Amino acid sequence: MTLYALENLDDAIDATKAFLWPIERTRWIKLALVVFFIGAPGVNSTTFQYNIPADQAPAGGFPMPPDIGPRVWLLVAVIIAAVLLLGILFLLVGSIMEFVLIESLRHEEVTVRRYWNRRWRQGVRLFGFRLVIGLLVLGSVVVIAALFLLPVVVETGPANAAPTDGFSIVPFLLLVPALLILAILVGLINGFTTVFVVPVMIVQDCGVLGGWRRLWPTITANPWQYLAYAVGGVILSIAGGILIAILAGIAMLVLLIPFGILGAIGFGLLMTVQPLGIGVLTIVGLLFVLSVLLVVALAQVPVVTYLRYYALLILGDIDGDLDLIPERRAAVRTEEEST
Repeated sequence: MTLYALENLDDAIDATKAFLWPIERTRWIKLALVVFFIGAPGVNSTTFQYNIPADQAPAGGFPMPPDIGPRVWLLVAVIIAAVLLLGILFLLVGSIMEFVLIESLRHEEVTVRRYWNRRWRQGVRLFGFRLVIGLLVLGSVVVIAALFLLPVVVETGPANAAPTDGFSIVPFLLLVPALLILAILVGLINGFTTVFVVPVMIVQDCGVLGGWRRLWPTITANPWQYLAYAVGGVILSIAGGILIAILAGIAMLVLLIPFGILGAIGFGLLMTVQPLGIGVLTIVGLLFVLSVLLVVALAQVPVVTYLRYYALLILGDIDGDLDLIPERRAAVRTEEEST
């Protein structure tokens, strides 16, 4: 049996080269904007550590936090709310940008406004689906945190001066495999939704659940193809994330030279004219961060483009009715046969 995950490794490279080369500044900048909101490839993991065992808690219990006043708590609440709102908006824009990227690869033309206006409703549906997945993960974290913190709170509370040994870590250990399975399942659902269901939604002009209903028969009929993609996709995503990190590190080192000189000037002004020095250092810092973000976004363009082409080629090989790039597929393979 031919595994499309192996067969399309080189085809995705050829498709990416055809789309991005020769370099067109406008196309790369638009794609950098799109992939900035989509995010870099890689694997995110969450670890839970128990750093202070119950039998090593301070003798007098944990100190109570000082009374910092309602104004400070209000400020903290406002900051947290602003961060959450920013994260939600970023997730919303990123969900719509997923469709912008696929449409750009499909038509081999990057037009953010046109594709945004065409697909924003489906992007909102994808955002809602991702939000539900995120709440599911958050609920799992809350469960773990409760199992971790509750015994500590009970043992160190004012009404429990003597440590209690009633809590056992056994239930926690029994829950870990279930949470690992949940994490893998959620990761597969989220990943397959991004790389497979989004193209299906474009082809079928449907929502997320409709896209999953159309995709699911192809998964049950070709489980080994999708399993091979899942393994290959993780490896390629990790490799792409490492490559982007290396490029970002090199870019930061290069950018430190001019911005370091400007920062030294700003520091000198800070010693003489403090307000002017603060302004210069602030501007230099912001420009440095923006420059690094721009370089990282540009470095993501070929990696994310390759990964999306890779998934689109596999999807089209599994089910020809879901092929969004038949012309590019034919051109790539015709070129391979001629060489």
